[in-house]
Formats: sequence, structure tokens, C-alpha cells
Amino acid sequence: MKKRRNYNLILGCAIAGLMALIILAGMIKTPYDPAALNTAAKSQPPSLAHLLGTDNFGRDIFSRILDGAGTTLIIASATVVFGVSAGFAIGAFTGYFGGWLDEVLMRASDVIFAFPSILLALVLISLLGPGKYNVILALGILFVPSYARIVRGEFALQRELDYVKRARIMGAGPLRIMFVHILPNTKNVLLSSMAIGFNNAVLAEASMSYLSIGVQAPDASLGRMLSESQSYFFTAPWYALSAGMTIVLLILGFSLISEGLSLHKH
Repeated sequence: MKKRRNYNLILGCAIAGLMALIILAGMIKTPYDPAALNTAAKSQPPSLAHLLGTDNFGRDIFSRILDGAGTTLIIASATVVFGVSAGFAIGAFTGYFGGWLDEVLMRASDVIFAFPSILLALVLISLLGPGKYNVILALGILFVPSYARIVRGEFALQRELDYVKRARIMGAGPLRIMFVHILPNTKNVLLSSMAIGFNNAVLAEASMSYLSIGVQAPDASLGRMLSESQSYFFTAPWYALSAGMTIVLLILGFSLISEGLSLHKH
């Protein structure tokens, strides 16, 4: 039987890959200095000189989008790495061994899940202070319980299957069973949750920067660009639309990847 193509995964990888290539190229060099003011060219519509137009200070929006998207990409990636690393370690050991530590950590995660994540992020940022690295730390801490729960559930399920029991009989130790036998069988679930986590990190960073408590100047931010552009939506709509569509495309790409991985699992 011919295997059906996973169009969600293909399209998601194409969109996310293209966006990542453009953003990474922009992190190396932008057409203009993202912070350069040019009052003679303020609020110009898209043209060959300025592909996405200019803002109310005459800054090139395409260059600022590349700079801001680069910041968002770094924050979202670092947040996911932080959350997955800590969450995997906690989830793998509690899921495989169980016991009192499992109960304590899962009850602690229940308490965290009882509050809206964005509210907890705002509380942490208010304690740590705004800034790129504090945003990564705050979001990473909030992501740990969700990844720990996902990994715990998978490891608790896999440890009772026959292939794990056979490995125990053959004399394999707990660490070998966890990382050599169980881990490869959880990769699709973990990758799918990482794609969702990336989307959540993009949205959370944009939300906090929109509220001016996330990334601070001189670092660019898509969320802050949206906030700055809303006063000029009717006179220079290309400003808000450019920042908004960049966020939408990033989220769309990784949402399709997550959905494609979920379908691939079955």
C-alpha cells in the first residue's frame, strides 16, 4: 500500500524553513540599518527602495522586521531548548521510576497549570525585570512543567511495554533503557510538542513586548513594532501588516509541522 504524503509536514517545513532562511540572512546583514532615522522618508509605502515601506521615523520596515524576527527566533528557540532540556530530565526520571518524587513534581505542575501562563510570565518578568534574557528565563521556567508532563506520560506508558521488559531481562540498566530504548520511541511526540512550544513562545514574547515589558530597545521586537504601528494603521497600514504577517507565518509554519508530526505518529 502506497504511503500517503504528509502535506501538512511538507508545507509546514517549507514555510518555516523559508522564514528561517530569510531571518538568518537578516541576522547577518539587513538592507538598511534597522535603527537609522530618516525623517525625509517617513511613512513611505512599499517600493523597490523599501520593500515593506518605512515607519513614522523613516526607518526601513523590512530591515526592522528582519531584526525583530531574529530576536523572536532566538528567544523562542532558547525558550524551547531550556524547557525541553529541564522538562525531559524531570519527565523521563519521574515517568520511569515513579514514586514520591513523581507525586510531588506532578502536584507542583498542577499548581502552575492552575494559573494562566501569560499571567505567570508577567509576574516573573516583573520580578526579574524586562529584557531579552529575562524573557527567555521566564518563559523557559513556565514551559518546563508542560514538557515534563508530556515526557512523563510517554515514559510511564513505554516502560510497561514488552520491548522494555525484554531489555530488563537482558540486563540493560535504567539509563540505557531510558535513553537507548524508550527515547527513540517518543521522538515524534517530543518534536510535535516542541513545535507547539515554539509557537507559544513566539506569541508570549510578542505579547510581552507589545505590553512593553518584554524585549527593550535597542533590541527590535515584532510585538513592540505592532504596538508602535497601531497609531498609524489607517495612514501607514503596511507597518502593522508586515509585523503581524511575520508572526502569523512563523506560527503557521510550526503549527503545520506539529500537525504533520502528529499525523505521522499514526
